[in-house]
Amino acid sequence: MRRSIGSKGMLITLGILVLVLGGVAAAYFTSTGSGTGTASVGNSANVTLHGTVASTLYPASSSTVTFTVDNPSPGSQFVNTIHLVSITPDAGHATCSTVLTGGNPDFTMADVTASQSIPSGNAQSVTATGTLTMRETGVSQNACQGATLTLNLTSN
Repeated sequence: MRRSIGSKGMLITLGILVLVLGGVAAAYFTSTGSGTGTASVGNSANVTLHGTVASTLYPASSSTVTFTVDNPSPGSQFVNTIHLVSITPDAGHATCSTVLTGGNPDFTMADVTASQSIPSGNAQSVTATGTLTMRETGVSQNACQGATLTLNLTSN
C-alpha cells in the first residue's frame, strides 16, 4: 500500500529539512586564540661622509661646505650632526698648521645639524651645509699656501 503525502505533509517535511540543513551549515564554535610570529632586523654599517669646500680658502675667509654620504646598508640610516674632527694637509704641506681648538685656531667649522634619514647608496646628498673658515691668526700662514686639505668628519 502506497501512501501519498499531501501538500501539507510535504511542506512540513521540507520545513524540517531546511531547519536541519540550516543548523548544520551554521554550526561552529567561537573561541579566542593566540600565537607567535618571527621577524629579523638587519644590522647597520658605518656611513662614509664626504665634504666638498666650494671655494679656495685664504686667511680671514670662509667657504660653504656641502656633504654627501655613502650608506652601504640596505636600509636608511640617520645622520644627525656632522662634526669636523681634524684637518690634514697634503704631504707637501706638512708644516701647515690646522689647529681647530684653543684660543687661536687656524680653522673653524661649527657642527652641522643634518637630522636627515639617508637612503641606501653612495653619494646621497645632505641638505644641510657647513661653513669652513680659515682664520686670520696673526702669524704667518705661508706654510698652507697651495695646500690640499682633507677634512676628517664624524657623525652621530
